[in-house]
Amino acid sequence: MLKLINFSKIYPNGKIGASDINLDVESGDIYAFIGHNGAGKTTTIKCIVGLQEITSGDILINGISVKTSPLECKKMIAYVPDNPDVYSTLTGIQYINLVSDIFNVDLETRKKLTEKYADALEIKKELNNPISTYSHGMRQKLVLIASFVHNPKLLVLDEPFVGLDPKASFIVKEIMKDFVSRGGAIFFSTHVLEVAEKLCNKVAIIKEGKIITCGSMEKIKQDSSLEDVFLRSENA
Repeated sequence: MLKLINFSKIYPNGKIGASDINLDVESGDIYAFIGHNGAGKTTTIKCIVGLQEITSGDILINGISVKTSPLECKKMIAYVPDNPDVYSTLTGIQYINLVSDIFNVDLETRKKLTEKYADALEIKKELNNPISTYSHGMRQKLVLIASFVHNPKLLVLDEPFVGLDPKASFIVKEIMKDFVSRGGAIFFSTHVLEVAEKLCNKVAIIKEGKIITCGSMEKIKQDSSLEDVFLRSENA
């Protein structure tokens, strides 16, 4: 579903954002991407979703190259950034309808799925209010709902649990599990290692733009916790 092949990103000033990364996210995977601040997580994610150019190598979405067919790839992706800056002059429902229009979601489907996820995340009553009145957590819920409504093949999430209360975090995790059970795939960055350990079946640790280790959660953890593995990699 998502394949990074010798992917590198080097900025014009010479700074290395990502170096020779190889990763494979398959249908059914919930794949955690972890590393300290500045390790290269957001850079990699922005290249996956087409917000930054790839310096070398390639990124494939369902076998299609982000470099040569960016629009086709974006049709299959839902991206939730680490900071949900959305159009504050719109209401919540207007924003969802905007995203639905972009992805050609029919009226019946968008209404059904909006109600489903808005009810689950307890934000239905606020959807007619301007986004400018929303808290960070409410904006995060709104962006997540908009990403689920157009039924992507791949969810790419950058710190999706930031700003969510414990109940909302639990609900989002259940939605994520349901999404991959229906053939989707999820690749997300997080600093919450306990969540990653319990939720994800695969993990990659990035440090200074390079992948230190990646693979199944059981293989990476072995008899340790994910936190122990991460701290050892940071001190190596």
